This record gives sequence, C-alpha cells and structure tokens, in this order.
Amino acid sequence: MHNQFHKSLGWTFLASLSVLFAGCTMAPSGLSVSNSVGKVHVRYEYGPWSTPENLGSAVNTAANDQHPGISPDGLSLYFHSNRAGNVSGSKAGTTDIWVTHREMLTSAFGQAVNLGPNLNSIANDLAPNVSTDGHYLAFGSDRDGGCGGNDIWISHRADTSVDVGEGGWEPPTNLGCTINSAVPEDGPFLFTDPDTGKITLYFTAQNRPGGLGDWDVWMSGLNPNGDWSEPVDVAELNSAGRDTRTAFRYDGLEMYITTMRPGSVPDSNGAPSLDLWVATRNKRQSAWGAPVNVEGGINTSFGDGAPVLSADGTEMFFYSNKPGGLGGNDLYVSQRTRTRVFPPAENQ
Repeated sequence: MHNQFHKSLGWTFLASLSVLFAGCTMAPSGLSVSNSVGKVHVRYEYGPWSTPENLGSAVNTAANDQHPGISPDGLSLYFHSNRAGNVSGSKAGTTDIWVTHREMLTSAFGQAVNLGPNLNSIANDLAPNVSTDGHYLAFGSDRDGGCGGNDIWISHRADTSVDVGEGGWEPPTNLGCTINSAVPEDGPFLFTDPDTGKITLYFTAQNRPGGLGDWDVWMSGLNPNGDWSEPVDVAELNSAGRDTRTAFRYDGLEMYITTMRPGSVPDSNGAPSLDLWVATRNKRQSAWGAPVNVEGGINTSFGDGAPVLSADGTEMFFYSNKPGGLGGNDLYVSQRTRTRVFPPAENQ
C-alpha cells in the first residue's frame, strides 16, 4: 500500500492509514510506532510538569495564537491564529493555520509562517493535528462544502519535510457526514494503537445528540473498508460543562482534555475557568479513569487549553491568556522527565 492521498477513491483511501500508521518509522528523530503484539511493552514513569514558558515573539503575537499540534519528530509546531498575514480574502477576524520550526529538540522555534491557500481558506481554519506518520493533518473549519457550521477536514502531503509547495500540504477533504453533522465539530486527534495499527478519531462536538451537554469529547474508529464507525460520546471523560480538545500520549495510556467543569481553578467571578485535566488507563482497551486537574502550576484562573504532547510525552504545548503574554492567547510549553521502569534499562 503506497503512501498517497487517493482523492479519486473518496474516503476509502483512509483504509490505507491503518497500514501506513502500523510499524511506521519517523526517520528525522528515530521515533517509531511499531506492532508490539507478543513483545515486551516498555513502560515509562513520568515526572511532574515544569513551570510553563512562553514560546516568545517568534511564535506569539498580539493576536490569538492557540490550539497547537506537534509533528512526530517534534520539530514543527502547527497552530491557528487570527494575526495579520492570513490568506488573501479572509473574512475579518478569521483564523488560519500557521507553522513554526526548530532545528533540534533543544532549539527555540523560529518565525511562524502561514500554510498558505492550498490548505487555509477565507473562513476559519482551526485546531490542527498531525498524524503519527506526519503525512496527514486534520483540523476544523467552517468553510463552504461541509455538513454543518464547523466540520473536520483532512489534508495529505507526500513529503513530511515540506509544508508549502511541491510535496507539501494538499487541498483538504471533508471527513464526511458520519463524523460531521449539523452541529459544530472541531479539535480532531488521530490516535493510532501501536499494537494493532487501528486508528481512532477523537474530536469534540457542541450539543450533538447523545452527548452530556455543551461541548463533549466523541470518538469514531476507522473500519477496514475505510468508513468511520458511528461516533460515540466518551462519557467517562465528559461533564455537563465544556469538554474539548484532547491530546494523547502516544502509548494511549494518558489523555489530556480542556474543560470548564467544577474543580477547575476558579476565575475572577468564582466560576470554573478553562483548565487542563488528565485521565489515565492501564490498558488501551480499557475505559478511561476519571479526569483530574493537572497539577504543577499549569492551570490558572485564566483560560488554559488545547494541549498537545510530544511523541515521547516529555513536552506539552498549550495556550493561555494569563498575564505576561504578548497579546490575547499565547502558546506555552511545559516539560517533564521520562524514566524507563520496565524492562529495566541496562546498567541501572
């Protein structure tokens, strides 16, 4: 199965993703997602999150810069922004998807650039998420041609080192009206089970029938024939309040969500603010445990949301409008340590 975006086949091309994602290797960093059925699973222990750091003026502006997505090699950070420089003809205040790069994982990110009119539209383009193999970018948009007000779309690129131009991101396609509906859908996250290669799409939807209310987290599996299963509400993660933008650790045992439920840091009016919460599970086949508020100074009485984790789970990017930034919503990063606990590392 070759790595190509089969426009002529409609969404049946997605059947190839389960082959593309299983056992794929990300050459730039040596990170891999492999089939480990029958093998010993490596387990890690993670330390606490560090004090978040603003990504600075090369990335952030006086506008809203938010909802990051990180490439598998950790060198490209995608996000949406309503800054100056969006595609020609954009409606006032709309958002485009931008990208910033760094040379090494220890380097600072450089000046952000717009992904251009091949991917962005004159409408809102939001909340980018990059697939495990780096060839697909899923995002939300309220552009024409969808099933409702805001839909989930996906783009392919042939060359994972290119964003704009030959080999870069191609015109996106709507994910269809099984995933999308008449209500808003947004915040996609494509999770690939490293054991089986099975792909599950997590996304958020506002007041979709069958949910708990407001924005909820939903999930749908990719069937072998390329069709998506009927989405289901992930009830153990949701509340009666706002529950949005999910982020997985690549082993599928830790998930972060953005929520305004009781237990979040109170805002200036005493109501729950927008916070990051985390849920865990012991096995990928198990239900999620009850989410808990992320500790370590990540959350504030302001809006903190839309997290994404690096492939090894040691970096978390998110946005916040807390004081000390450059404008509205700014992008921040927090770090933590990772220690292998099983099987024991040599010479340990």
